[in-house]
Amino acid sequence: MSSYTADDEKLINKAYEELLESCKKICKGEDDWNFIKRAFFLAKEAHAGVRRRSGEPYMLHPIAVAQIVINEIGLGVKSVVASLLHDVVEDTDYTVEDIEHIFGAKIASMVDGLTKMSGVFNADSSEQAEYFRKVLLTLSDDVRVILIKIADRLHNMRTLQYMPLNKQIKITGETIYLFAPLAYRLGLYPIKSELEDLCMKYRFPEEYEHISNLLAQTANTRKEYIDRFCKPIIEALDRNNIKYEISGRIKSVYSIWTKMQRKQIPFEEIYDLFAIRIVFQTNPALSEKSQCWQIYSNITDIYAPKQDRLRDWISMPKANGYEALHSTVMGPDGHWVEVQIRTQRMEEIAERGFAAHWKYKKATLSQNDDAFDIWLKKIRDALNSPTESAVEFLDNFKLSLYTSEITVFTPKGEQRELPNGATALDFAYDIHTKVGDHAIGAKINHKIEPITKTLKWGDQIEIITADSAKPKAEWLEVVTTTKAKQKITAFLKREQENNIENGIALFESKLAEHNVAMSGRVLRKAIQAYGCKYKDEFYSHVGAGIISLDNIEKVLKSSSTSKLLKFWKLRQEDDDDIEDSKGVEKHPHDDSYVIATCCNPLPGDNVVGFRDPVSNNIVVHKANCDELNRLASQYGKNIVKEKITWSQHKAKAYLSTIELRGIDRMGMLSDITHIVSDDFSINMREIHLRSHDGIFEGKLSLYVQNADALYALMDKFRHIKGLERVKRIENNDME
Repeated sequence: MSSYTADDEKLINKAYEELLESCKKICKGEDDWNFIKRAFFLAKEAHAGVRRRSGEPYMLHPIAVAQIVINEIGLGVKSVVASLLHDVVEDTDYTVEDIEHIFGAKIASMVDGLTKMSGVFNADSSEQAEYFRKVLLTLSDDVRVILIKIADRLHNMRTLQYMPLNKQIKITGETIYLFAPLAYRLGLYPIKSELEDLCMKYRFPEEYEHISNLLAQTANTRKEYIDRFCKPIIEALDRNNIKYEISGRIKSVYSIWTKMQRKQIPFEEIYDLFAIRIVFQTNPALSEKSQCWQIYSNITDIYAPKQDRLRDWISMPKANGYEALHSTVMGPDGHWVEVQIRTQRMEEIAERGFAAHWKYKKATLSQNDDAFDIWLKKIRDALNSPTESAVEFLDNFKLSLYTSEITVFTPKGEQRELPNGATALDFAYDIHTKVGDHAIGAKINHKIEPITKTLKWGDQIEIITADSAKPKAEWLEVVTTTKAKQKITAFLKREQENNIENGIALFESKLAEHNVAMSGRVLRKAIQAYGCKYKDEFYSHVGAGIISLDNIEKVLKSSSTSKLLKFWKLRQEDDDDIEDSKGVEKHPHDDSYVIATCCNPLPGDNVVGFRDPVSNNIVVHKANCDELNRLASQYGKNIVKEKITWSQHKAKAYLSTIELRGIDRMGMLSDITHIVSDDFSINMREIHLRSHDGIFEGKLSLYVQNADALYALMDKFRHIKGLERVKRIENNDME
């Protein structure tokens, strides 16, 4: 392996000197400096001659990660050492034992965790989950491992342009699915936003550039408005001798784009492009809380607040430690403006998350200081669950990351934090597994409600139980928390195993009654006759009493099952032919292409191919499909390298669904159907419209040839008087 050139050495030395400059804020003595220097020289020797895809010396990467760890996350000397060494064990001949011998057990443990974390995203799904479980179990012992991994991912994202397209899709899928939510949960808001923006930049470069240009074009107008809005606030704060900084923070490109996508509105209709942030120095003689409310009072003396948009994260901080007071007020020219009020301590926690939280935790004794500890304990409990498959584990872990919280109360007034959207059943399982398993209803604010009722902030809940009640499969569609999903799944799995055992015994007993020997042929015949897909389903249904074997003799003598089997095979062949003519250009190797039902892409949509590991078909997803991101994070190697393009020669119609909402009036339905039938000559499959209190809403299912035709139709709809929302629905669900 060749060593680095003189120019390479200059680049490395320059980056190293900049790192040492940053280390001045964390090194307390000669031992700290020597610790970092030893790590640098070992890493440099271990990676000698190795280059990144960009052609740069590989050593620049661990130095960049160490810089992020110091400057953007705020960690200390041990984290810098682990950052410099994070790829040494994975990529060179050094072992974890070597690292322990040279740098001690703590650094070795951190490097070992980082090495395993790298394995998570290069393995198959089951290996991913096992690695991920082991690494995340270190969260409550040393969360620095995860923070360094986030820094590593951030630098890789900043240099993603050197990767091929399929690797970009894999890495951005992992990032948007797990790393950005993880950064959010650990309180790293700036890093979370940058990761999301970088994902968008590489996956949707045209849209990213378009929004960036629009933000640049409107910058002067926005600055003038912010100055005008802030002027009376500045005067009020100055009168009260408050030392503060006030600034306007622009929303990230990604958050603007997702809002445009979610609401299907143009950039010009996004009014909350920025928020005003006030960060002030506290008076030690007064509480932080009272000073925040005093500033809030000063602002609402000037601008009228929107009552339902007040967010008090000072009395009850978020689970990631975030504290602030948010209010939305009516500014000049009739625009709502969000104002964020925080102390300098709160600002540091908001910017640096976990590291700053722990720094201040030592000096304060707030009842909410254990919010991180509570979350970490929940993660540890989830990781210790033996009931989940690999995919379930990764999906449920993600659920615990990217959700806002609500606070609810037990009958005795005990606070419980649950994700926004949680139900009474989630609350029941949060209290205790037995309470959840036997829940039949709830008293919410002293009113009886179903167990499926979605909870709101401040609800007081009492769970009603019955010994005879037990979990149902439908409950999995109701609950949102990881704990509830795991406990329900575990119960259903145990019950199914018991039913299967009983079913086997019952089936064999019935066969013995009729002197029929058990065989694969007999079992297949019974499975087919009773409409089951596989033997476990058949046995489970028999054991649960869903299938009665009273007519088993008739079933076994019937010859119709063979005819059914032949018909089923023919249907499979027909279905294959249908799927094969979906209108996507064929792969050079004539693979079968299937349209994804989760997002239903149309010709003209930007699409990505994913090779299904079971069927080996290439499933075509919209490029911004959430399910594609999930798959990319777990089966990244199955992303198709080649760009998928739509064929031009097939005049085929595709089913698509539009959601409509507006002010009801005479002739509205006529106007809609006139545009569809007369202006566009499009065939409708069905239309559902309902009116209530002067507002109508509904869905229109129709056949279009491509995305351009659909969007042209939607644009025409938007000109109909009274029609306020026109939105494309991805799953074509008319219910």
